[in-house]
Order: sequence, then structure tokens, then C-alpha cells
Amino acid sequence: MIRWWHHLVAVARKEVLTLLRDPLALVLMFGIPSLQLVIFGYAINTNISHIRTAVLDLDHGQAGRQFVQALESTGTFDLTGAVHSTEALETAMRSGQVQVGVVIPQGFTTERQAGRPAQVQFLIDGSNATIANTALQTGQALGLHLSMQAAGERLLLRGIVTSEPLTPSVEVRPRLLYNPDLKSSHFYVPGLIGVVLQIIPVFLTAFAIVRERESGTLEQLLVTPVEKSAVITGKLIPYLGVGFLELLFVLTVMQLLFQVPIRGSLLLLVLLSTLFILTALAIGLLISTVAKTQPQAMQLAYLIMLPSILLSGFMFPRESMPSILQGLSLALPVTYYLEILRGTILRGALWVDLWDEALVLGLMMLVLTTASVRNFRKTLE
Repeated sequence: MIRWWHHLVAVARKEVLTLLRDPLALVLMFGIPSLQLVIFGYAINTNISHIRTAVLDLDHGQAGRQFVQALESTGTFDLTGAVHSTEALETAMRSGQVQVGVVIPQGFTTERQAGRPAQVQFLIDGSNATIANTALQTGQALGLHLSMQAAGERLLLRGIVTSEPLTPSVEVRPRLLYNPDLKSSHFYVPGLIGVVLQIIPVFLTAFAIVRERESGTLEQLLVTPVEKSAVITGKLIPYLGVGFLELLFVLTVMQLLFQVPIRGSLLLLVLLSTLFILTALAIGLLISTVAKTQPQAMQLAYLIMLPSILLSGFMFPRESMPSILQGLSLALPVTYYLEILRGTILRGALWVDLWDEALVLGLMMLVLTTASVRNFRKTLE
């Protein structure tokens, strides 16, 4: 056993020296995660605002101007200016200069003053579904609000009600938990941590044995009496340290730059993150034992990375995916780690809430590590 430990320490020391001799690789290890965190954290934003909007006011009355002011006050629409014909509005939308066109018809003010229903047409560019849905919902909410306001004013004039605002007969009072401001960063940034902690360890370890095989140093290792398990474990330990440092780094960036608080136990988060990093290292190591060249290792790593980003729930809800893709996502370790991240960081989840995800990750790590040891061949082909 003591001999095994000596072999393990020797292999781990060799891997550390290899890392330290490549300063560019060290910079990329910490530069790429921070760059990904900043770019994705700021770029991915589902809180749509500032939709470019043009108004065709055919009424030129007071009610039309009040409607335009109410439209602008929502903060969702940015008025780029007025157009003076239907053709000009269609041209502006077709060219992409505006995404929403508002047409206030003639007689709008007259109908409002008479207390009769008045219509406003919203032309919405549906080529971007996210923006179109936001514009549609905001427009409908504004129309409902103005209608209730007008109804209250008419009842007040008739002396039916007092100056109290008109309220619906059934009032829904939503209470948003864990992310009351619905900030996109609070949803995406914890998920980004999972993606980053999978990308770097997988790619680092995927090249571990392949690089030695191509450079010829593997042949020297094979003639030594080092056990397979000591070689595998010795190669994992330095990259586990790198993954742990990256975890602390991205958690610090998350709190300082995006102000995402950690509501749960930091110790629980670190322990379960270490389990995930070990699983990611095992994936990379298994790839390195299968691939014969570094390009092959890179292609196999991408084969794991793309489903991890698209199917894990990082960008799209898994519940909205077809059943076969939901089943495939259950084979991805990052799917369970995202539940752990969002649970501990956003919801303050405890161990009793996350033990099943941790159990699956632990089983995956054992299976992948065992497969790596068995697949590792001490002979050159």
C-alpha cells in the first residue's frame, strides 16, 4: 500500500510540473472561465426592454397622445419616432428599423370620450419570438389597465363608486420566491458555473494520456512498475486542485460581479461541487484512454459538451423537451449538478433536498473511474 502511495505521489508530481511548465495553459484555465462567466452572464438576458417602436397616429387627438405616453412609460417600448403612412410603417418593419408598429386609428379620441370601445392595432415582428411575446403581453396588459381606468372614471362620474380605484373581482396576488426581481443573471450564472466546471476539467484530462502517447513519454511510464490505479489517480489529483480553485474563483466572480447571493450552505456546495469535478475528471480521463490522437480527444470531448449545454436545463427548461431528450439528459452529470447549484445558491436547499442528485453523481463517478482504469492500456499499439 505504501508503495502504491509513493507511485501515486510521483505521478501527481509529474503532472503538476507539466502544468507549471505551461504558463499559457494556466492563464487559459482561469481566463476562459472568467470570460465565459462575464460574457454569458451579461449577454443572456430574458428581461426584454427597449423594443424599437414606431407610432402611426391617424387620430392626432388627446387620447391618442395619452396612449403613446402610457406606452412609453412601460419601459418596454422605445419610441423611435412617428411615421405618417401605412407604407412607411411597413417599410420600417420590413427593414428591421422597428420591431413594433402601433396604429392609432382616426376617431380614437372620439370613441374614448364617448365611452365606446376603441381599438389600437399592434403590428409585431414575429421573427424574434421572445421579443414578440414580450411586446404582445405588455400591449395587452396596457390595454386592460387603460380600460379599467376608463371604467372607473365613468362610474365615478355617475356617482356609483367613490374615488377608490376600480379593482377586479378576483385579484391574484403572486409572490415570487428566491428571485423576486426575476433577474436573468440569478438563473443563468449558477448554471454557467456547472458548464465551466465541466468544460475545463474534461478538456484538461482528455489530453492527459493522449499527449504522453504522442510525445513518447508514455512508453517510459509503461516500463515502470507503477500500477494502473496509481497512474489514473495520480493524474486526477492535480486537475482536481485546478477544478477546486476554479470553483472558488467563479463563485467569487458570481457574488462580486453579479451580486448573486448563496442562500444555502457554502460547505455543502463545495462538497457536492468537488464530487461533480471528480465526475468531470473521470469523463475526460475515459476519453483520453479511448482517443489515440489529440484531435480525436477534442472531438470526443465536444461530443459530451454540446449535449451538456443544450439538454441539461442550463439554457432551456428540460420539461419542455421531447421525452426522448429528457431521458438523454438524465445521462449527463451536469443535469444533476445544475439542480445542486440552483438549489443551494438560490433556494437554500439542504442535504435532505439534494441527496438523490449527489447519489447519482457519486455512482457516475465510480462507473466512469472504473471504466477508465480498465480501459487504460499499458502497452503501445
